[in-house]
Amino acid sequence: MRFDEDVDSVSSEAPVFFAKACEMFILELTLRAWIHSEGNLWNHTNTCQKLQRNDIGAAVTKTDIFDFLADIVGVPYPYNPLSFTGRL
Repeated sequence: MRFDEDVDSVSSEAPVFFAKACEMFILELTLRAWIHSEGNLWNHTNTCQKLQRNDIGAAVTKTDIFDFLADIVGVPYPYNPLSFTGRL
């Protein structure tokens, strides 16, 4: 904000506001990715305690408000361990 020539000073409340907005954004994205990981068919034991990239990708593609992240995260591909041939 201070790099813009039109901005002389920043209110003391602005950093607090942006920090809270970032916290809420990360919380929403994490919760939606966690919901996807809980319903993952290939996670048979449901004991996975780490979110994976495809969980976040699924949350982005299934939620309209995260459409702006689709190019960054990418579309998750369905993982089927039974169809893996060993070739990339």
